[in-house]
Amino acid sequence: MQAEMTTEEKSKDAFFERIAKLSEEMVAIHGKEFSMGALVLGARWIAEGRADTDRKVN
Repeated sequence: MQAEMTTEEKSKDAFFERIAKLSEEMVAIHGKEFSMGALVLGARWIAEGRADTDRKVN
């Protein structure tokens, strides 16, 4: 029996779903290489501390 997901787990799951959808769209329009590169650059940007948490999300 599986326990109910926490609010944090639900939030993370929703983000994974959004990332998956965005990835599929990027691959369909620009191909795998572009899509992987964009996601890696995004990860690098976060790792370098350049993600501005004060910015409002649309």
